Amino acid sequence: MWRIAVFGLLVQPAVFAGQAYVGKSSFVSPYATQAVTADGKFFYAVSNRKIAKCDRAGGAELAVSEGPALHLNSAVISGGKIFCAHSNYPLKPEKGDLRVLDPETMKLTVFHEFADPPGSLTWALQKDGSWWCHFAHYGKENAKSVLVRYDGGWKETGRWLYPEAFVKEWGSTSLSGAVWLGDVLLVTGHDKKSVYRLQVGEKIEWIGTVPSPFPGQGIAIDPETGGLVGIDRKRKTVIFAELEKE
Repeated sequence: MWRIAVFGLLVQPAVFAGQAYVGKSSFVSPYATQAVTADGKFFYAVSNRKIAKCDRAGGAELAVSEGPALHLNSAVISGGKIFCAHSNYPLKPEKGDLRVLDPETMKLTVFHEFADPPGSLTWALQKDGSWWCHFAHYGKENAKSVLVRYDGGWKETGRWLYPEAFVKEWGSTSLSGAVWLGDVLLVTGHDKKSVYRLQVGEKIEWIGTVPSPFPGQGIAIDPETGGLVGIDRKRKTVIFAELEKE
């Protein structure tokens, strides 16, 4: 039986240990408006409706996804496939699903559809046999944004609200991207150049903030460096970054 956890740190934690994610390389892509993910040879820039496969050595666009989409969000690579959160934002009532892209055929299809989702799906991550999904709310209702954990059969096994002080950090938006780094959940908002560090247990705790070159949106682990890859939405630019001491 799951329960809602609503506790957390009440004050903003300090910037984490004098470190920052520093941009090392960047590539312009007209599709870099929602998120990006990467493997050893390619990066995949995500827009609302399309995903572009690009050569990470020089940024050349190689192919674009085929298949309908309305509002794609964060993407993650698992088992050689790209899984991408998808919603009908800003339409109501909310509909959400997880889409999967085959990078060989560039076919984009529905992997799992959520029945009556508790918000607008912005990211979905796998860890320890479970899917961890963030459902966003915006404006005066953004405190209703919720993290939901599902087992391998998509049965809900946990649900968490976020600490009040952390919700205030978002302004009128919500969370847009996330990755697991060990047992720490790294998340991004929609417009601030910050990566937030969270721990998830009985409650969610906001344990630190790391400056980054990404003004929000979807991020991914760079498997080549162990750093992060993200986007600058206004510049339609993909940025590869590494963690360094300031």
